[in-house]
Amino acid sequence: METRYRPILESLVPRDPLTQFHLRRGSPDDEFPDLCRNSTWMGRILTPAMYRRQFDRCTHSGVMFDDVIRPGLEEPGDWSGPVSVGCVAGDAQSYILFCDFFDRVIEAHHDHKIQSQTPESDFNYDNLKRLEDEELPGRLVLIEELNQEQQRELNLNPSSTQLRTGMARDWPDARAVWVSNDGSLMVWVNMDDHLRLVSTRDDTNITEAFKCICIQLQKLEGFYRELRHPFIWKQQLGWVTSSPADVGTGLRIRVQLKLQHLPKQRRLQDVLKRLRICMDRPDADVSPESPALYRVSNVATFGVSEVDLTQLVVDGVKLLIAMEKRLEGGGDIDDLVPTQK
Repeated sequence: METRYRPILESLVPRDPLTQFHLRRGSPDDEFPDLCRNSTWMGRILTPAMYRRQFDRCTHSGVMFDDVIRPGLEEPGDWSGPVSVGCVAGDAQSYILFCDFFDRVIEAHHDHKIQSQTPESDFNYDNLKRLEDEELPGRLVLIEELNQEQQRELNLNPSSTQLRTGMARDWPDARAVWVSNDGSLMVWVNMDDHLRLVSTRDDTNITEAFKCICIQLQKLEGFYRELRHPFIWKQQLGWVTSSPADVGTGLRIRVQLKLQHLPKQRRLQDVLKRLRICMDRPDADVSPESPALYRVSNVATFGVSEVDLTQLVVDGVKLLIAMEKRLEGGGDIDDLVPTQK
């Protein structure tokens, strides 16, 4: 996998790049972590030979391979739950310098082979032109100006994973959130990534939420391009994010549904896998006999365009609702089970 980047890698790797940090380290074989109980993609993919190849590499901003795999060592995962990537890209250069590792993680997590070119980014611009001039007033809130209670109300406190892996270093310095006056859009600044846009609605109009994200994202991209800090796009990967779990589109669509009968179906996990979506239950205290709130979202962000990914979730949610209604009426859902997408 490194052959496509070979000339770049040779120019990036000095003879002894880690001497600037004055680190005391053993040999790669001595430093190789114990991954026997590690269920992350990092733990499943990393081998001693691969570790040796990455051991002496360091990006220009100081990211070394031990920084990349640290999240998976701090949070080794659970074999009975969803598989996390277990790694993080400290900067955009990490995806090139450690491509031998990252390419395998991305392909495993997204179940999609990395090709010479990822699908072009598609925000369906022609359908959005009529909304381009709309302004969305709001306010910028610096996290350091909020007390602990206010941070909890906005769900801004760093997670245990962020604290352990160093993502919350110097918290809350240089962190902020921009909130629109109507509450439809939030822009997180310097949390997991430099920017993260979140559009929330109380109705089922995913199209409007998608339009809101598209318009504001294009405005931000133009602004940063003028400052000569464009969003980072890689031909093989698409949009680059700090987590390999989000590369490609970086888009997560989440829909909340109240379900009672479908979660009890033995074929549910097979249906979700075929639809390429996942479902979790944020409130585990609800009685099994009453409808509970479930979150439905896309599994992968890589290998499809933004429009296709949004349509995938919309179609999946429609089918889940149809199945729930069929079961509520005492019917069977076998004829509704989709073919593998």
